Amino acid sequence: MDYILLTCKIQSENIEFTSEILAQELSDLGFESFENSKDSLLAYIPINNFSETLFESLTSNIFNLGTVKYSHSIIKDQNWNEEWEKNFQPVLIANKCYIRAPFHEKNSDVLYEIVMEPKMAFGTGHHETTSLMIEQMLVLDFKGKQVLDMGCGTGVLSIMASMLKAAQILAIDIDEWAFQSTVENCKVNHVDNVTVDKGDIDLILGKKFDIILANINRNILLNQIPSCSAVLASNGLLLMSGIYRSDFEIIKDTALSNGFKYICLSEKNNWIAILFTRI
Repeated sequence: MDYILLTCKIQSENIEFTSEILAQELSDLGFESFENSKDSLLAYIPINNFSETLFESLTSNIFNLGTVKYSHSIIKDQNWNEEWEKNFQPVLIANKCYIRAPFHEKNSDVLYEIVMEPKMAFGTGHHETTSLMIEQMLVLDFKGKQVLDMGCGTGVLSIMASMLKAAQILAIDIDEWAFQSTVENCKVNHVDNVTVDKGDIDLILGKKFDIILANINRNILLNQIPSCSAVLASNGLLLMSGIYRSDFEIIKDTALSNGFKYICLSEKNNWIAILFTRI
């Protein structure tokens, strides 16, 4: 799959903060991955989802923070195995979960090892939000639970839930690449209790879950909280990320108004994960 690389050159007194706000805006528009490069933010989106009009609406939102100049280029589909071998390093989370590619050596010193097949140069599961989600998952009780992974991406959270002895996991994503990637990564990790479906929130109607995992972005999370409340069992858990620290209050208020009780928050580089329980 070809991608568009959008380069956002930022002029601001606080480049890091402006970059974070811009990344949130672009995430809401469908950009999937981000990199910081000196005074620029690099954002990636599938070429079929890109239009130059996508980022025109961002200008007014950035004016009070600084100025941004945009340019874009096409990233052709390529040998992602080769790219990963050059750029991708394994990651260790909470000294318990080790995420690596097939060409990396095994790590026998950890409780959990997840192998991710390289499919693209980004979306590797190394973002702060993925780390935050897994750190929280490692201290929760998944044994025998029915789990929903909403917006499953690479399937890393579904695989982690399976390794934590969940009974069944439903992994859902609207993106074809995410669907195929999750299916393949489950096979690579010999996980057989994950059902992968391609579609949106409507796929969960009429079902019931003990734990819901949702690492997406603010706007989608806000829209999906009522549906999550409807399918989550009493005393069930909702773990959410893909959001900035500045999003905490609106996410919390929406969850509380939909029958949830706030439990805790974890934070890394201004990204947060929030844990709720269904009253």
